[in-house]
Amino acid sequence: MSRSALPPLELRHLRTFAAIAETHSLSKAAARLHLTQPAVSHQVKALEDLYGIPLFERKTVPLRLTPGGQRLLGLAREVEVRVAEAERDLSRIADGRAGQLRIAVECHSCFDWLMPSMDAFRERWPEVEMDLVSGFHADPVGLLGEDRADLVIVSHAIKRPDIAFHPLFRYEVSALLAKEHPLTAKPFLSARDFAKETLVTYPIPDDRIDVLREVLIPARVEPAKRRTTELTVAILQLVASKRAVAAMPRWAVQPFLDREYVVARPIGKKGLQSALHAATTEAAAGAAYMRDFLDIMRRVSFASLSGITAL
Repeated sequence: MSRSALPPLELRHLRTFAAIAETHSLSKAAARLHLTQPAVSHQVKALEDLYGIPLFERKTVPLRLTPGGQRLLGLAREVEVRVAEAERDLSRIADGRAGQLRIAVECHSCFDWLMPSMDAFRERWPEVEMDLVSGFHADPVGLLGEDRADLVIVSHAIKRPDIAFHPLFRYEVSALLAKEHPLTAKPFLSARDFAKETLVTYPIPDDRIDVLREVLIPARVEPAKRRTTELTVAILQLVASKRAVAAMPRWAVQPFLDREYVVARPIGKKGLQSALHAATTEAAAGAAYMRDFLDIMRRVSFASLSGITAL
């Protein structure tokens, strides 16, 4: 078949190709894009047929790009930036005004991760006033209806009228132990392993703490003692000094695990899974800058956080 008879290059092809290159996996790219794996494979074949060269080295795990694939990835990233810039400019023309983006965070360990996303957003949308809503909130999603926040990061998407939930990613919650702790000898921790331990958590309600809600409360197990602190580094210091154990997102503490400051173990044979969602009002979800910020958060998280998967 001549190249002129082949379908032309489309934006969706470039987005799919970039997702494969970033995840190094057809299945992970399909999950991120909410497509089937055969659909993703079909798009890759269409690109390779169009240019007449392989874009990935076959039979490699993870997938690796050929020189041609590297060049196409550069094009995909350049086009993504240019399209986003055009959409942003068109939105400004249509709206005739800027906006505001007040962010409330249920997950204390999200702050460090959010900063790069916020910095990238400010560069693209300097007219949008961005701020963090500080303090503890018993009902973070309720801030949206009270017009005290425009976006809230939450771990559970509980349906509410006029509220839209946008999936970000899934991750594992790991038990954190001191290097010398006897429980490090176990391949994973069960609920009863917490019964004689001091559990340190953030100062939030029990129904928003994964290890309590999903593991200990159903098993009717209570830790010997409870402690709370708002600082992630304080939690890790208590764990490292053998004064407590904790359960936190693995991606949030990976640098400390890499330095062997503390040790992580799965909770349960299959591990304890959790997720993050962004919540907005239905009305706010349609704003171009809101859609762009949601996309930035996903791209930053998949580029920089280890062990996360698509929702």
